[in-house]
Amino acid sequence: MNLFCFYLIFSIHFSVIKLETSDTFDSSTNKTIELFEFDNLYITILGALTNNEHITILNEHTNRLYRVSSHQEIYLSSQSFLLDSNPLLIALKLCEIGNTSHAKAIIAGEGSDGSDLTLTAISYVSDFYHIPVLAIASRENLFSDKALYNYIVRLVPPYLYEADAWFSIIRRLKYTKVVLIYSQDEEGRMVASRFQMLTEDSEIQIERTEEYEINSNFTSIISNLTSEDRLLSRVFIIHTRVEDTDDLLSAIVRLQHLENFVWIINERALMSNSSALFDGLLGVKLHKLFSEENLLIDAIKLLVNAFNNFIDDVGFWSDKKTAINCSTIEPWSYGNDFYRKLLNTSLMHGVTGNIEFNEEGDRVESLYEIINIQNGQTKVVGTYRTNTIDKTELVLDEQDLVWPNGLRRKPDGIRTRRNVSVVTIHEKPFTIARPGNDCDPAIEVLCPRKRLNDSINEEYENFCCRGYCIDLLQELSKNLSFVFTLHLVADNKYGSYEKEKDDKHKRWDGMIGELLNYEADMIIAPLTISPERAEDIEFTKPFKYQGITILVRKTKNASNLASFLQPFKDSLWAMVLLSVHVIAVVLYLLDRFSPFGRFRFSPRQGTGRSGDGPVIEINTEEDSLNLSRALWFTWGVLLNSGIGEGTPRSFSARVLGMVWAGFAMIMVASYTANLAAFLVLDRPQAGISGINDARLRNPQDGFTYATVKGSSVDMYFKRQVEFSTMYRTMESKNYLTAEDAIAELVAGTLKAFIWDSPRLEYEAAQNCDLVTAGELFGRSSYGIALRKRDAWINPLSHAILSFHEKGFMETLDNKWIFFKGAKQCSDPSSSPATLGVSNMLGVFLLVAGGIFAGFFLLAIEIAFKRRKERREKEVELSRNALIHWRKKIEKRRQRSIIFETDNQQRRQIVDTDLHNELPSQRFGLYKSSNKTNNLKDLTC
Repeated sequence: MNLFCFYLIFSIHFSVIKLETSDTFDSSTNKTIELFEFDNLYITILGALTNNEHITILNEHTNRLYRVSSHQEIYLSSQSFLLDSNPLLIALKLCEIGNTSHAKAIIAGEGSDGSDLTLTAISYVSDFYHIPVLAIASRENLFSDKALYNYIVRLVPPYLYEADAWFSIIRRLKYTKVVLIYSQDEEGRMVASRFQMLTEDSEIQIERTEEYEINSNFTSIISNLTSEDRLLSRVFIIHTRVEDTDDLLSAIVRLQHLENFVWIINERALMSNSSALFDGLLGVKLHKLFSEENLLIDAIKLLVNAFNNFIDDVGFWSDKKTAINCSTIEPWSYGNDFYRKLLNTSLMHGVTGNIEFNEEGDRVESLYEIINIQNGQTKVVGTYRTNTIDKTELVLDEQDLVWPNGLRRKPDGIRTRRNVSVVTIHEKPFTIARPGNDCDPAIEVLCPRKRLNDSINEEYENFCCRGYCIDLLQELSKNLSFVFTLHLVADNKYGSYEKEKDDKHKRWDGMIGELLNYEADMIIAPLTISPERAEDIEFTKPFKYQGITILVRKTKNASNLASFLQPFKDSLWAMVLLSVHVIAVVLYLLDRFSPFGRFRFSPRQGTGRSGDGPVIEINTEEDSLNLSRALWFTWGVLLNSGIGEGTPRSFSARVLGMVWAGFAMIMVASYTANLAAFLVLDRPQAGISGINDARLRNPQDGFTYATVKGSSVDMYFKRQVEFSTMYRTMESKNYLTAEDAIAELVAGTLKAFIWDSPRLEYEAAQNCDLVTAGELFGRSSYGIALRKRDAWINPLSHAILSFHEKGFMETLDNKWIFFKGAKQCSDPSSSPATLGVSNMLGVFLLVAGGIFAGFFLLAIEIAFKRRKERREKEVELSRNALIHWRKKIEKRRQRSIIFETDNQQRRQIVDTDLHNELPSQRFGLYKSSNKTNNLKDLTC
């Protein structure tokens, strides 16, 4: 609609201003040449310039032939007019001169008042008729918006790209935190947006962005930003309007916020000749090479290169229609093509350097001077050049810089000290607390806990804390230059969102409650990042990634006295024992009845009677195989003990012995193999397989499992529909702390404890009887918690990410979670299975039984031997007594037969009786008794 209004105005006033505009033409414009009277290609450039000097420069570099190839030249001419402060008159002049000159491009300078309305008026005409405009002076950010200005190409970079120079300077000075202050207008917002985009993937963090309104109280703004306790940065970037420069800089000086501060201002404020500029200010301004005169010369060369792209396009040169004809609404048909060609055209080694354009029509390469205010004057201390879109060059002499208050030492750019109140919770291995205040400063930190019992006079009880989180907190304090005071949460809870007693509203308790009630500034503990918590508090980047797992006691196969018998079933053992004795009996029978075994045939001596022939004689050799030796042989072969005597003598028995040896070899090998298999299977294992174990999904009597009440794990099971049964089962059994649950698990009361993997891995490393079961599920992470929009969020997050990159977090894992100390548990997955005393106790008891049986049998043998000797002694005594008694009888007999005739016969009778006496123990008593009876008979 605005363009249509301009068109109506042009139609009404065109005849009125015709004579007036003719006076502003250069003398060359009176020598108008018919376009197609030349053999060379002909182009006219329309100049809307600031002064007559610029018109002269344009004429000097046009109105002549430019050789674009070895056989082709372009004749370039120009017609120009001076820019007016009235944008309406500028538009009317463009219409008249553009119509008469047949111009194909416009070079626009800067108006006398420096207003952006000048280029705006030109852009209305150029956009309507699709005529490209080369701007050599305007730097307003607004003209980079292609939604409003479609055909503007600028040879001078907009103020927007000051942000690139600021970013490079801050990186060079190694500052990591800045505060950005900008005006509440389109220019300020675009520069701020550009700087924020540059810092997104860098180490530079914008701690605060402050957008001020017109007529703001700058003293209040600066005072609040410099005194706010949460802001660490002492580097301030200010993009202000020229009219606000005096007030803003005066407020900084008045508040005396100069020493240890860095103040960077924008180019317009720096070059405003403000009396409030103080020593130590930094800024950038476009290099003096980027003057309108130099840019005008480069613009002419660039247009020649652009027209050269149409050298083979006959239609472009033969088109006789005027590009700017304000009597019609028809745009130039080649306008879009020429604009795209112009964007893709470059000029190497121009007066102002290399010229290339981005998609917005802005020049890519630029050159800035880095300015430092010294002794009230601007001094160039370096340069900044953008060579390409991704490349920059920065030259800065840091030794030549002067900082606020005339200091030569570079400010730290950050507040060096700050006290932070930190709350944590006793949770191994992240925070290990012990009572007392005699803390070892090398590894421990004092962490008092508030007493909830009002009856005790002392409000706090002292503890000394160490662990994973304490080491992390100390490293963060060194990295971010802050001091901290640490305390334990009073109610020993992480934080749950529940109603308390008669309170009608839900409130956070535990550490989260202390944070929200401003009793602490930071939570550093194994606090899981969860959606429920993130609604009210804010987390840093995770310092520990973890999941949920299950801790159970190791289960071992009960070793009984018959463990060594496990490889064979009872029926097989019975068959083996039966086979031993059956084979022994068969061997004995084979060897007994074989002609070549125990018995042999020998010929009988003839007696003259029938039936004479060979007879069986018993082999009386000592090594003949009897039943006892047969049993010894079969057991010896089975147990591979070696047989030295009592082997089979016959061939038939030896064949059976060989078969038995093969049987024994197979049985022994099978036993050994099965014993190894049972040993592999007999490993300590978890009692359950994981979260999908049937005993968890379908609770059984006597199998109890639980977690910690109100914890993130408890909330996880509450959220998951698939775990609803498990949640209901655990709800009434959950413990108040993880310590209580682990103690119950060790005692055997609790069968499984579900909790965060780092803590359970720590417990499994410390106690060899515990093991984690199954894979991780419900993966999450631990983060440091702060209140919403806290300025510490980004510094802490960047520090934690750097710790991950440096491997510091892995060091903490190895030190606190996986460290076993002096306790080294065997790893069944990597170490070979070995037998213990419990596995082979039955074998030792068998040996002990054999020893006992041996001694028992030895006692029986000794007793039998003694009894035998006692009986032999009794027989000997009886024999001696009988002999003595017999002698007495003989004497009596001698007296009784004194009258017998021959005394010699009596002695012979006695000698004969003694000579016939048998030595055998079996018939001794019998004979003596017979003799006694005989004597009695004789006596009688």
